Amino acid sequence: MKKAVNKESSFEEWNERDLDLAEQDLLKAAHAACENAYAPYSNFRVGAAVLLESGQMVIGSNQENMAYPSGLCAERVAFFSAGAQFPKEAIVAAAVVTDIDMALEHFSPCGGCRQVMVESEFRQNRPIRFLMQAGTGSVLVSPDVVRFLPLAFQLPLKTV
Repeated sequence: MKKAVNKESSFEEWNERDLDLAEQDLLKAAHAACENAYAPYSNFRVGAAVLLESGQMVIGSNQENMAYPSGLCAERVAFFSAGAQFPKEAIVAAAVVTDIDMALEHFSPCGGCRQVMVESEFRQNRPIRFLMQAGTGSVLVSPDVVRFLPLAFQLPLKTV
């Protein structure tokens, strides 16, 4: 069952079991990626998965490094990996998760990840459905990623 997060928001909150099977699989892949996170400094493991239009999934997990800011967030690992491995394929949907049960309003992509995701959406000239889940809680669903960064930096880009 879905419900609006609040009256002003275009985000919806879903029970995982009510998502379609492809989105459930995307969340499972993100949770599996979360298990591979390298987060010895923050102890905050995050996993991400992107679904390409071919049905292929690409995963990423946060990778910390003691020489800050050399680490990368899970979202950027997944998005950059998809771009490097499948440069001509559009991203249809993406999911980001943590294994920590917490309120969804305390879990969100950082500004750098938001910019990377939005630029991917601009570059392919189509929305990327976005799902977020903290632990085993409900799933926040957005029809696109630009809502996370409404004043995104952009230059005119050629589309794929």
